Amino acid sequence: MRIIGGEFKGRHFSPGSNFKARPTTDFARENLFNILIHKIDLEEMSVLDLFGGTGSITLEFVSRGCGKVTCVEKNYRHFSFIQSTVKTLGAEKAVHLIKGDVFRFLEKSAGKYDLIFADPPYALPNLETLPNLIFQHELLTSGGIFILEHGKANHFESHPRFSELRKYGSVHFSMFSQEKD
Repeated sequence: MRIIGGEFKGRHFSPGSNFKARPTTDFARENLFNILIHKIDLEEMSVLDLFGGTGSITLEFVSRGCGKVTCVEKNYRHFSFIQSTVKTLGAEKAVHLIKGDVFRFLEKSAGKYDLIFADPPYALPNLETLPNLIFQHELLTSGGIFILEHGKANHFESHPRFSELRKYGSVHFSMFSQEKD
């Protein structure tokens, strides 16, 4: 795993061969961030990263100047790897790590975020419920963006808040928007 851009560009981290997470590919991550930097000011964003996995998305946001990233990861090994990597980079002030179930977090969270990114396991049985949960619990700020990474089997184009779909090989990003006040 490597960080694509920003302050920590080029830094490599290895979660180990027995790591179970499927990280977002470098190609897909680079293209996603190329889109985002033309849409929003990352330095001013409050970001929520759901299903943190290797932490690659969290670390990419921090590297690109985002000073407030909350990362939720249930698996102890994954959580520990992210925690260790954040410490190695000296990014503890920018990252708030939560070890817990994403669905419980969404139900109880009182926070509001400018951008929410979710990269659940593609075979997650209730993956399709994520967009509704985000909007039902009003977790996005006015004009906020929700990005859901998923495989080709999922389709969200009919969701009322759907705004665009980007495909990078087997990686699909469905983007949803919160209306501006």
